[in-house]
Formats: sequence, structure tokens, C-alpha cells
Amino acid sequence: MLTTTTHPSAEEVWTEVRRRCPALSRATVYNTLRLFADKQLLKTHCLREGALVFDGHVEPHHHFIDDDTGRVYDVAWQAVTVKGARALKGFAIDDYQVVMRGRKQKR
Repeated sequence: MLTTTTHPSAEEVWTEVRRRCPALSRATVYNTLRLFADKQLLKTHCLREGALVFDGHVEPHHHFIDDDTGRVYDVAWQAVTVKGARALKGFAIDDYQVVMRGRKQKR
């Protein structure tokens, strides 16, 4: 999970881990993911409808979601400029990210 470039849900992680270790419980996987997120080894994002996903890339970055495939791509922080975030009155911004949706173009 710490080296994956995908953005799986806890259920997807559990399904994958069970292939290698069938006796591992769902609770163990969910609790481990929560612990990793608490220790800032993973980030959590709500990028899919009704599902929290986990991201092993903890450095600041944005996301692009392909509407055709559902795949989530990391986008370099420097590739997107957000102007005026610090000028918002009445808000103390601790963190932000841009989530873009569309279709990945074929080359």
C-alpha cells in the first residue's frame, strides 16, 4: 500500500491482501489502514462516490479522475496553480487539493 500508485478503497486492499493471506481479517486490514493514515504514512481522500480511498503518495499533489475508467491519476503540485486561496476571508486553510475530472486522452 505504501508504494502503490493506485488509490484503492479499504475493501479493495482487503481483497488484494486476501489473495496472499486468506486468513487475514477485514478488521485487521481496516485497522491497519487507519493506523497508517493516523501516522501520516497514507492519506485518505473522498475521490469516488461514497468511498474513501487511500493514497500512498503523501506529498502535496492533485488528482485527475478519468470518467471513462474511474482510474485516479496523481497530478504534480506544481502543474496546477490555485490563486486566491490565502485571501479567502473567514477561513483558515490548512490544506487543499484540486480534483479534476475528464477523460485521459490517448496518444
